[in-house]
Amino acid sequence: MAKSEPPTSRAPRPRWALHVQAQFWRVLMGIGMMLHRMASPRPPKPSFTRTVPTTVSPIKGEFKLQFYVPEDYSLQKRMREKRFPVVVNFHGGGFTLGQATDDARWCATVVREVGAVVVSVDYRRAPEYAFPTAVEDGVDAILYLAEHAESLLIDIERVAVSGFSSGGNMSLTVPLRLQGEVVPEPADAETPFGMSPAPGSTDNIPQKALSRGRTLVNVRRELRLKAIVAWYPSTDYTVTREQRRMTCVRKDQELPAVFTQLFDESYLSPPTMDMSNPYLSPGRAPDAMMAGLPEDVILFTCEWDMLLAEGERLRDRLRELGKNVVYTMVPGVPHGWDKAPNPLRPTPGVQAHYLSACKELRRVFHEELPEGAIERDLEEDEDDEVEVASGSGSGPSRLSHTFGRSSHTFGRTSMSHTSNSHSRSRRRSVVN
Repeated sequence: MAKSEPPTSRAPRPRWALHVQAQFWRVLMGIGMMLHRMASPRPPKPSFTRTVPTTVSPIKGEFKLQFYVPEDYSLQKRMREKRFPVVVNFHGGGFTLGQATDDARWCATVVREVGAVVVSVDYRRAPEYAFPTAVEDGVDAILYLAEHAESLLIDIERVAVSGFSSGGNMSLTVPLRLQGEVVPEPADAETPFGMSPAPGSTDNIPQKALSRGRTLVNVRRELRLKAIVAWYPSTDYTVTREQRRMTCVRKDQELPAVFTQLFDESYLSPPTMDMSNPYLSPGRAPDAMMAGLPEDVILFTCEWDMLLAEGERLRDRLRELGKNVVYTMVPGVPHGWDKAPNPLRPTPGVQAHYLSACKELRRVFHEELPEGAIERDLEEDEDDEVEVASGSGSGPSRLSHTFGRSSHTFGRTSMSHTSNSHSRSRRRSVVN
């Protein structure tokens, strides 16, 4: 493939300057996420933590997994009567900021509504660890869970991945990279960019990975990625930041350049790297790799987001390859809208979208609604206006959910779940 231009034309700053700036924004983001978690109902803290030594990345080290488990997890561990499906989550922050507990509200919702164990990954971040370390840590996280499935009481035949923003990118790139480790594909399959062994081959896999307690062959046989839940992901770094910004309909709602420059300079190192690498730009992955993704992809985008256009292109491409893409464009909101630092109340509309994603996860996991879950797809707020329209054909019901203006945000928001309507002027759209 021909090399593409970097996402920004700005000359890269020294790495030490990126380190200083990243540390500064990590502190401020930590305060913001603390305020976000203060809103009632407060999300739970992780149930327990595991430290994972790295094996896939040539840069050795370790990272943590934060576990959120159902109420009956301890009882089931004693009884050994069932195993739980598992959702592996990747936080956002441009591969530079953020931590695994940022998505505690999402994790808690999945635990309650799906009855799954949720594992949020504290992958190593840039600029300390540039591309592709985060993706390789994501692969290591899934391999670790597969190896320790029995002791963790998880069912590795029912695994989904989720992620937000850069974590949404990882929810796509980690399964692509995982193909080179565990997915049983033909041994002569093409290996892109020389970054992983050909799927189905053990060539170039670290000996430590091959000598683990659970052999690679057994992991291949048992591990099943059932679904991807990607929230406003970055999918195509061959598109420059300037080009991305040109597609955004609300310039005042764009992610500020101070952040995007930090993210790109920190993670995309060296800046001359090939931006079409599928482990960076999953929307550019070859058809053969894309075909190996899970059959079910639940994709959320935001109307006032510079990443909307590439998210729609990814949706179309996945559908052309025969994937079942459940797509939602949330009108009237910017990138990261569900993480507003308002300590008084959660952002209106977020719970509704989290619940709709959980409904899809229950479907792919073949799970019934757990006791104590919210049976409705949409939870009404005191000031919310809810419309429900009948679906047509064999698809799910068509829903439209319009929320009033909140104290901190973004105008009116509504639920859109459509494959062929791209109108950005509507504040109500159809679910299909």
